[in-house]
Amino acid sequence: MRRLRRTESLRALVRETALNPGDLIYPLFICPGQAVRTPVRSMPGVFNLSVDEALREAEEAAALGVGGLLLFGLPEAKDEQATGAWDDKGIVQQGLRALKQKSASKKLVLIADVCLCEYTSHGHCGVVAKTGDSFEVKNDPSLELLARTAASLARAGADVVAPSDMMDGRVAAIRRALDADGNTDTPILSYASKFASAFYGPFREAADSAPQFGDRKTYQMDGANLREAMREIELDLNEGADMILMKPAMPYLDVVREARNRFGVPIGAYQVSGEYSMLHAAFEKGWLERDRSILESLVGIRRAGADFIVTYFAKDAAKLL
Repeated sequence: MRRLRRTESLRALVRETALNPGDLIYPLFICPGQAVRTPVRSMPGVFNLSVDEALREAEEAAALGVGGLLLFGLPEAKDEQATGAWDDKGIVQQGLRALKQKSASKKLVLIADVCLCEYTSHGHCGVVAKTGDSFEVKNDPSLELLARTAASLARAGADVVAPSDMMDGRVAAIRRALDADGNTDTPILSYASKFASAFYGPFREAADSAPQFGDRKTYQMDGANLREAMREIELDLNEGADMILMKPAMPYLDVVREARNRFGVPIGAYQVSGEYSMLHAAFEKGWLERDRSILESLVGIRRAGADFIVTYFAKDAAKLL
């Protein structure tokens, strides 16, 4: 077995899993203002960016051959109806229109996250009915707002809309809204199996989206359930999803592999904020070798079956590759 491992050229020749910059999707957090580049304390190297700064990041990502961007928004104001999510003048909509005008950005697939948590005053991913200390996230009333959000983002120039809310029936509602708006060619990347995970903490700081009460366990998936994840994926595909996304990646690589074995559609995995921050903490302590660890973590996700990876390491990995 060692004969084919003797030199780097031999190892490269027989390598089973390839990782390329075009396989990577780079998340950006867009906020109001000009020349804003606010560091996210828990995520070294990640920033909240005004549109002009996001354009600079996009140009660098495009030059490195990164496959695309995943856009999140921080609105100026929040309310219970998540108005900023579906406002045609919303912050992500502004970013999409600006990106579409830049020639460098045309090399990138622009994916717009579809959720309400960044835009609601309570931080949940849907419409909330609250009585005293108890609350319920109302599924069906949330679908209308999610559909309006997806349609608005597609009008602004999103190449792909990506619902991450985990409301039942959201893919079908979004497909109907896109088609009715004339955007029949806009694909849906569904966060089909998004688990209620401890690894989202740093993201909630970056997107200012932490729930103001309770948690999201009633609509995000139980991390113990693999068969349920397959049912979720199948339902979303039947409703019209074109691609599916697993979130998180590292603790759920078995889910990625099982989905790859069962479904013949493009599959992505999201190396989430907690995975990124955990690795960075080890780099800062000198406990892990930075460059090798970045690439090894991403190759592992590809090997599990992901066609593409959403990762905050996208630019770093592209430089290394």
